[in-house]
Amino acid sequence: MNMRNQWPVLPIVAGLASGLLTGCGSETGGSGGTGSSVVMGMSDDVLATDPASGYDPGSWLLFNNVFQSLLGFPKGGTEPQPEAAKQCTFTDTRAMVYKCTLKDGLKFSNGDALTSEDVKFSFDRMLHIDDAAGPAIMFPMLDTVETPDAKTVVFKLKVPDATFPSKIASGAGSIVDHRQYDANGLRTDEKAVGSGPYKLDSFDKEQAVFSVNPDYQGTAETKNSGVTLKFFHGDRTALKKALESGDVDIAYRGLTATDIADLDQQDGSKGIDVIEGSSAEVQHLVFNMKDPVAGKLGVRKAMAHLIDRDALVSNVYQGTATPLYSIVPAGIAGHNTAFFDTYGARPSKDKAAAALRAAGITGKVKLTLWSTPSRYGPATDEELKAIAAQLNASGLFRADVKSVAFDQYEKDIEQGKYGVYVKGWVPDYPDADNFTAPFFGKGNVLGNNYSNRTITGSLIPATAAQSDRSATDGDFGKLQDIVAAELPVLPVWQAKQYALARDGVYGLEYCLDASTVFRFWELSKG
Repeated sequence: MNMRNQWPVLPIVAGLASGLLTGCGSETGGSGGTGSSVVMGMSDDVLATDPASGYDPGSWLLFNNVFQSLLGFPKGGTEPQPEAAKQCTFTDTRAMVYKCTLKDGLKFSNGDALTSEDVKFSFDRMLHIDDAAGPAIMFPMLDTVETPDAKTVVFKLKVPDATFPSKIASGAGSIVDHRQYDANGLRTDEKAVGSGPYKLDSFDKEQAVFSVNPDYQGTAETKNSGVTLKFFHGDRTALKKALESGDVDIAYRGLTATDIADLDQQDGSKGIDVIEGSSAEVQHLVFNMKDPVAGKLGVRKAMAHLIDRDALVSNVYQGTATPLYSIVPAGIAGHNTAFFDTYGARPSKDKAAAALRAAGITGKVKLTLWSTPSRYGPATDEELKAIAAQLNASGLFRADVKSVAFDQYEKDIEQGKYGVYVKGWVPDYPDADNFTAPFFGKGNVLGNNYSNRTITGSLIPATAAQSDRSATDGDFGKLQDIVAAELPVLPVWQAKQYALARDGVYGLEYCLDASTVFRFWELSKG
């Protein structure tokens, strides 16, 4: 999540977002937490406890529970609502000045008052540090942060950006105590001081321990007395055993599709329930537009006509994902089915052959698909091998798969060594902008040498400036249609989101939605 979206680890199936805003969120204190504590296991690591650095799913899980943002995403919703702020709104018609008024009585977990000074400090600090593994990349539009008084914050933008509320509602908008953080450097003591529903009591390589923050003032109502997050460092077998033995109450982000399907078929006979939620997480094949083979549109069209998404989802992912037919996933406003409409749902050897002939290609297409399971999950290699087999079965391709470690993978992509490679994406905020601007705007994060003047010069600026997000559907539709026609990427699947819980654990359905916010406060144990 720089972007967490510089393609973070896909969650458990990997082997498996706003305009004018006013109003008041319901306020509660931090006096909850009378229920039992909950133990959760996760195969991901938390790479940072400092919001100026972390841009990975594990770190944002911590940020969303320990820190407050001015706005937040309500459970099941994609429209930001007031959290630390009492009210936020664009004060101009161009979406370039955004003003927030803080709630009364805000405090950090150490008792320090939270004022506009802390909000300004948090954003200025993040941008100044500009950590390569941090979220500063999300805010190129932010010019200045002003504080007319202790309760008022004014953000002035360089260019119109109606998605700014969604961006500050994410983990990137975490507010830190200016007395506790260095303006010029990251914390290195693995501690955190926030104003969110929970306090971070301890953090080490094995676990993070959270307790309810009694000074919290916000919309969350805690239903437990604390959460312990145990880290399994990618050891999926150990995570599954810990769940089955009762060492953890919940397993999240780490079990393979096979494990999930196996436990789901047992229908609770082991005292374990499988909870399915929605997700906006996606995976694409990416094409290097300057590659001598993949750079040919006919080759890309042939692949689009041959890949059987249904078979991949069924055979590789055991039904824990769904076929994806556009770059904006289902459930996100603006989604269309451009790739379904253009290439169909069923593989067609005849249409693939015609696309190659039209490009003057007569022999078999020799192609390597590049993978990196260390980043995108254990089934990634299997998936790409299945895609290669589908291509080869047509008699039109001679495809193979090569897999490399993530560090090498990223270096090779940057140097243009790969023609076709896999990328996964966890959104920062649930808006179509986050599935388009990073990939097809200026300086796109895919590294595939793709640019389209209509997209960069017209569609992306127009959608960014539109405060009525529902009015962007037409432009986002045009953008998706252009991408389907020019094929710089080929969408493959959209993840479902899962967690597994032992009997008597409740609330997980409120933690698994398109906002990607895992809400500790919704968890309870009977």
